[in-house]
Parts: sequence; structure tokens; C-alpha cells
Amino acid sequence: MTTAAYDAIADWYEEYATDTSADYMDRVRRQIADLLGNGSGRCLDVCCGTGVHAAQLRRLGWDPVGVDLSGGQLRYARTRLPVARGDATRLPVGAASVPAVTCVLGHTDLPDYPAVITEAARVLAPGGRFVHVGVHPCFTGAFADRSDPARIVIDGGYADRDRTFRAWSPTGVRARVGAWHVPLADLLNAVTAAGLTLNRVQESGSTPIPDILALQATKP
Repeated sequence: MTTAAYDAIADWYEEYATDTSADYMDRVRRQIADLLGNGSGRCLDVCCGTGVHAAQLRRLGWDPVGVDLSGGQLRYARTRLPVARGDATRLPVGAASVPAVTCVLGHTDLPDYPAVITEAARVLAPGGRFVHVGVHPCFTGAFADRSDPARIVIDGGYADRDRTFRAWSPTGVRARVGAWHVPLADLLNAVTAAGLTLNRVQESGSTPIPDILALQATKP
């Protein structure tokens, strides 16, 4: 199986996700609560990483199960929820078998996120919910200079969909593992192309300019 980029930084990311970026992760979890909502049954957490959102899913009443390619991160995740090591574009889950799927802070780690959304649609039962929470595709990325939080400067790299290690923060996640950019139109079109119904889109930021974009879609 392919070695995942996060294997080399799994220990660093565990500390980052649970301590260094705690305020940011709290905002992420609020988006999960708002868009996924209360429910019951299995929730498949695609790209679960170290499993840091499992407790939030349980608080909402769901039974979380994680899938991730990084064996290093799954060392931490398996202490928080049942997990399987697998490719997000070929999920080890039967068709129409789960009532909910989440992908949280994962889309910039994936070279073909539309294929992941298509897989999420495949495994969702009719009426099931898909929730995406990720960095804002318009205001967060290698193309965005966020050194002045009151004014984000966007350059022509917004149209670049290739992986890059160029990052506005030299000590953050993206400088360590790189990122694939998914422009806003690509993201929203991937949801509808997968046959899902887009219901809600939300933004969040610690400043007036959001750094998180989240959405909820359902399978007809």
C-alpha cells in the first residue's frame, strides 16, 4: 500500500490537532455539529487522520468508524474509534450501507477529491448525509497571502490544481505535506456530479475573512 504523506509527521500532527490548533479545531467541530446534526447509526469518517473528531461525532449520537491511508495517524485514531486503513477513492465499505459520511480537513490531501465524493455517495444509504469541512478554497492556500489577517491577497495560483509545498505559513501542515487545491466551483460541482443534493454551505473565520468552508449534502 502507498506510504501516506502524514506517516512521517504523525506524532507532530497529533500534538498540532489536539493542542496547537485547539481553537481552530473547535470551530471545525462546530461546523460538524451544525451540518451533520444529531443522528444514530454508523458515520464513516473519511480521512479520519488521528481520529480527533470521533468524540464530537459520538456527542451527536453517531457511531463513528474511520478510514485513512496513513498508518502513522491510525496509531492514534484506533484509540478513539474503530478504523480501517484504506484509500478514500476505494472505500472498504459496501454500497448504500451507511447513513452518514464526513470528510473533515481532508480534501487538500487528496489528488482527486471529486472521486472521493463519488465514493461517499456510493456508500451512503438513500437519504444519508455527507458533510465536508475544509479550508476555504477561496481564501486559504498557497495562492493566498494571509500575513495581514484584515486583508487576504490572492494571486494567480488560485487556478493551479497541482500539488504544491508553497505555503503562507512555513511551520504549518502544508509546508510539511503539501496540498492540492480544489477551486470553489470544482468542489461544489463535484457534489452535484456525484448525484448528491447540496443543502447548505457555511463559512467560518476568526476574522471577517473566513478560512473554513463547510457543506452538507444528501443522497436522494
